[in-house]
Amino acid sequence: MRVDLFDFDLPADRIALRPASPRDAARLMVVRPGAEIGDRVVRDLPEILRPGDALVFNDTRVIPAQLEGVRERAGQVASISATLHRRLAPDRWLAFVRGAKKLRPGDLVRFGETPEACLLSGLHATIVSKDDDGVVLEFEFAGAYLDEAVARVGHIPLPPYIASKRREDAQDRADYQTVYARDEGSVAAPTAGLHFTPDLLDRLKARGVSLHFLTLHVGAGTFLPVKSDDTADHRMHPEYGLVTAETATALNTVRAAGGRIVAVGTTSLRLLESAASEDGTIRPFAAETSIFITPGYRFRAVDVLMTNFHLPRSTLFMLVSAFAGLDTMRAAYARAIATGYRFYSYGDGSLLFREDAR
Repeated sequence: MRVDLFDFDLPADRIALRPASPRDAARLMVVRPGAEIGDRVVRDLPEILRPGDALVFNDTRVIPAQLEGVRERAGQVASISATLHRRLAPDRWLAFVRGAKKLRPGDLVRFGETPEACLLSGLHATIVSKDDDGVVLEFEFAGAYLDEAVARVGHIPLPPYIASKRREDAQDRADYQTVYARDEGSVAAPTAGLHFTPDLLDRLKARGVSLHFLTLHVGAGTFLPVKSDDTADHRMHPEYGLVTAETATALNTVRAAGGRIVAVGTTSLRLLESAASEDGTIRPFAAETSIFITPGYRFRAVDVLMTNFHLPRSTLFMLVSAFAGLDTMRAAYARAIATGYRFYSYGDGSLLFREDAR
């Protein structure tokens, strides 16, 4: 499909720079194909869902994967900014690097340091290789020791559309993390989950909605624009996902009893669809996925999707258009812009029903 079919004009003042407070006070657009669009708030979710439905959350935890430092070669230094996006080994990460042209294999990079102030507490890495997928960094530490060092010198990698308007601060360390985050490994938050509070989770359980967790470690590739003119020419970066046998069995039981699978976020949806067989049965899954969902895709596992409002021409807007229909989503987004919904990671939410949802 032509990528320009997924384009739209978004005023800059619709981009949220801070989340709603409290989290579940964010607006929630309810979109049922063929029905009138509804305007609710996230805290109304227990009233919208049915007893017996299953909410599926991505419990990945964001790491401070934005690293600033200097490259050293023959006594000369240059500033480097790297975003870790895929772990290759206990001591190796693949990273997107601003200033990658300055790098050569064998170069030493000192993160946590600047040309003006070299700090002994910095984190050192060697450039192994670089290509279109990014730069491979080999660190001086491995495993948990490397994780601790990254946490010490790294920054929360705010999406570019926020980072270009303000600097990361201490509040983002809490705001850019779901309340149920557990398994460290993401460099971007599963942002639909940012709307949930402990009280809302308790109210959903009291309503008879079951809560389930899987893990997809979100890579920085989620921020990359689609540069091709046709969706067939775009390549997704792989991300590691885990669906346990226990979770798969529980979700299959929900569907067999007539309940709906409600994915919280596109990351949960992409992993569930990766784990689903042709007949919709969800299988245990522990592997990388690079699934790319565009209109024409036949959904097998997910009935309802809760998600934020996405960028023009993005793979995520393509996904929601596949889920609820391109015309439906273009109309919903036009209405969201006209009525003041807040977009992107810290923005408002939408609850989308499939065209053939039960």
